[in-house]
Amino acid sequence: MTLNRRIQVVRTLARQGYNADREAVTLLTSSESPSHVIETMADHLPEDTLRVTADNVREALNQLGREIDTTASVTVDPANVPTSQGSATTDETDQNGVADAERHSDPANRDRSTRDDRGSVIISGDVTGESTGTGTYETFVQTFRDRYQRLSEQLRGRLNHRPAETLAEMPGQNEAAMIGLVNDIQSTKNGHWLIELEDTTGTFSCLVMKDREIADAVNELCFDECIGVAGTLSNDGEILFVDDIHFPDIPHTYRPSTADRHVQAALISDVHVGSQEFHAAAWEQFTDWLHTEEAERVEYLLIAGDMVEGVGVYPEQDEELSIVDIYDQYERFSELLKAVPGDMEIVMIPGNHDAVRLAEPQPAFDEELRDIMRAHDARITGNPSTVTIEGVSVLLYHGVSLYEVIIDTPDLDLEHPHEAMCNLLKKRHVAPQYGGQLRLAPEERDYLVIDEIPDVFHTGHLHKFGCGSYNNVLAVNSGCWQKQTSYQRSQGIDPDVGYAPILDLDTHEMTIRKFTA
Repeated sequence: MTLNRRIQVVRTLARQGYNADREAVTLLTSSESPSHVIETMADHLPEDTLRVTADNVREALNQLGREIDTTASVTVDPANVPTSQGSATTDETDQNGVADAERHSDPANRDRSTRDDRGSVIISGDVTGESTGTGTYETFVQTFRDRYQRLSEQLRGRLNHRPAETLAEMPGQNEAAMIGLVNDIQSTKNGHWLIELEDTTGTFSCLVMKDREIADAVNELCFDECIGVAGTLSNDGEILFVDDIHFPDIPHTYRPSTADRHVQAALISDVHVGSQEFHAAAWEQFTDWLHTEEAERVEYLLIAGDMVEGVGVYPEQDEELSIVDIYDQYERFSELLKAVPGDMEIVMIPGNHDAVRLAEPQPAFDEELRDIMRAHDARITGNPSTVTIEGVSVLLYHGVSLYEVIIDTPDLDLEHPHEAMCNLLKKRHVAPQYGGQLRLAPEERDYLVIDEIPDVFHTGHLHKFGCGSYNNVLAVNSGCWQKQTSYQRSQGIDPDVGYAPILDLDTHEMTIRKFTA
């Protein structure tokens, strides 16, 4: 079978409102007249059918077999009707009309029992349906208390720390340690760093001398993150002279989990359907590729936010929209998903352009939007969420905080977004700083804390591709599917368009696919 014929079948199905399993596409492509089979199948499918399965195709083939039987007045066993509609079956063709060699080479037929029994997708850390925030001062306090409690647990085994109120009562010149949230950072007139830490009992001042090696670590600090410090109290006991700074961090000894079979996941983000700059041709190349033999092991598609361009997100955005209604944007996005193989598991989270609350953590799309995007039966979860597939945990976070981390941290830049991601892994929090561009929704629980170490950290938002490893955790920012807008041009952002990193879940090796017109 030719690739072009396979792609033509997929596009024909999509135009009629269906997506399809790869096995179904194989059966249709192998038939003598795919359009005739599709027409027959459509006549017998329930009206609400969105996904075509191999069984649906077989039923259509059987129906055609019965029609042939009636016309020719010859008894025909529908189970043995060949896809060529009249040619004799041979030993190389099975009862469903798929050549044996092709059946064993097609991705939809490989490891079928494993695919059906793999336990699907496990999602954790999702705020959807769990939000309890009221926006009151007390709720904000609870958020930061929860952050402190959980992140301090990551540090207590490394420090013999004391609460702030206890340090204030200790005599000077004693060794001491404290764990707290960064409340303030100031440079003294002599160039030293004065850091104020806060815990549940109060605040305490800590001084980092400019000539110490740890002074460079101060450049990595941001407000509201949790750290531990150790050193010696001043003579009057009012300041802690810091010898060491500790972050919650990822242990160097961490070993990620791997799948027990060769299976892959495609990681993408920032599709931005509805923008005049949406790269439709690159997306079409990508979805066409997913139906090739080269993509036979790609069984998962993880999308890290910004399905659509949205409305009113940045100044004069309306002048750059190809679809001005937000619901129509999602309708179009749903149509594009139909070109993705129907047997692929899709997991998506929202981003700052999507029609959900801007404050993080973001709950998943509401029922109206879910209904619009139901064509592919995707798993829709909140931002952030941890998705476990084949035993490999992937932390999905859209990445709004990354821009602030890059701007506020020396040696970080937009060209290497994965380095900013490693900075967040070190802090064990996806968005530690409150009060900048990031909007924080107060909750009783801080859903932005990285409790469990992920095997893979996947983000978007920056429209730049970057990939690296931090203490054996793979960090991937997957670029975008939107060419440069005038607003991005004014901000000096040159997007990386059409990137689809392909992750081997059994080895954690990454293949970078780039699709352009």
